[in-house]
Amino acid sequence: MLRNLLLLWVAWFAILYSFQWLVTTRLDVSRPDYAVVWSASETQPDSNKGKIYLEEPFLNRQVAWDSEYYLGIAVGGYDDPAAGRAQDPVTGINWPKNYSFFPVYPYLIKAFMLPLNFLGVTPIATAALAGVVVALLGTLAGMVALWDMSRVYFDENDALRAVFYLLIFPSAFFFAQVYTEGLFIGLAFWTLALSMRKQWFWAGILALLASWTRAHGGLLFIPLGIAWLRTVDWDDLRKSCSWQSVLQGLWSLLPLAGYLTWRYSHLGVGWAALQTFYFGRGVLTLQSSVNSWVQAYQYSTTSGPALIYFMGEAASVILAFLASLALLRKHPEVASFSLAIVIFSAFSGSAQSEARYMLVAPALFIALAILGRNKTFDRAWTILSLLLMGLSTMLYSFNMWVG
Repeated sequence: MLRNLLLLWVAWFAILYSFQWLVTTRLDVSRPDYAVVWSASETQPDSNKGKIYLEEPFLNRQVAWDSEYYLGIAVGGYDDPAAGRAQDPVTGINWPKNYSFFPVYPYLIKAFMLPLNFLGVTPIATAALAGVVVALLGTLAGMVALWDMSRVYFDENDALRAVFYLLIFPSAFFFAQVYTEGLFIGLAFWTLALSMRKQWFWAGILALLASWTRAHGGLLFIPLGIAWLRTVDWDDLRKSCSWQSVLQGLWSLLPLAGYLTWRYSHLGVGWAALQTFYFGRGVLTLQSSVNSWVQAYQYSTTSGPALIYFMGEAASVILAFLASLALLRKHPEVASFSLAIVIFSAFSGSAQSEARYMLVAPALFIALAILGRNKTFDRAWTILSLLLMGLSTMLYSFNMWVG
């Protein structure tokens, strides 16, 4: 089965990259894009002018939007002047925009650049290649972990359907771009898989790395804590106070400790500030989130692109939410993590990028795979997902998808 997963992975990214090359070589799109309020000013033909990390021709189809900062950190560091700065209107501090992102992915890019320097291309081109290599390897690891987790519900062949649905989800192209989603599912999904095997140490280490890859990683303390609590014999623990059992429980706190360590470091303070005043996001900002969803809905009535984009964002959240609830009783570890992803993403203060955020909720693909046992659903979902993924991939390749 591992051989089949490897072949599926190779075929998937080969087809995806070929499609990205084909559509950008043969077709063109009408600019600007009106998907969200601000996209019209950012999707003009010259919108990337002066952004050196987005203008490099090599692998340019796999580089857009936030990729600029991951490459910037890898090549120029967090204080790279090429990234620009943004002033906090409250404190007046000018924060480097690179502070908006976590360190593990760009630092892995930097590490992978070392053996790739023999190619003799520019540092930015080398970083872009390293970025897609890290993302693709992380995706492969996530695929294997999702298949392993899915065997609770299916036999080995049926578990492959969950992986297939993961790869064809409408926003799944992000797994193969210079973005963190691929690496994150490799770390987070294996955290969950290892916790199911009661391998607490390695689960905790991977969860710690996940918490330094993106903010969602800090939520892994929830499924790890649930997994540990379900294995504890409380009578024995009261009688003998097993330090081994207590230590196993402490491993579940590593991702939360990792997130808090980052959050209150100098980089983390800058990250929190930029998230608030520059990106309009925060932790469970309920009122601003509701306002953002209402405004997004109202804006969606103004144009076709805005309506399609909003429908995709809302549908992704609803699907992931229902999937999490459906698995909550039988598989609380996977379901609780997925539910936390949904809640913290939907109420982060901004009603965009949700289709991308839902990619890291494993319950979504497991629940869809359960429904996929029905051949009619399987065919319909596969066709719909491939059509929407083709559209979203094309838009991203033209730097038009608001991710």
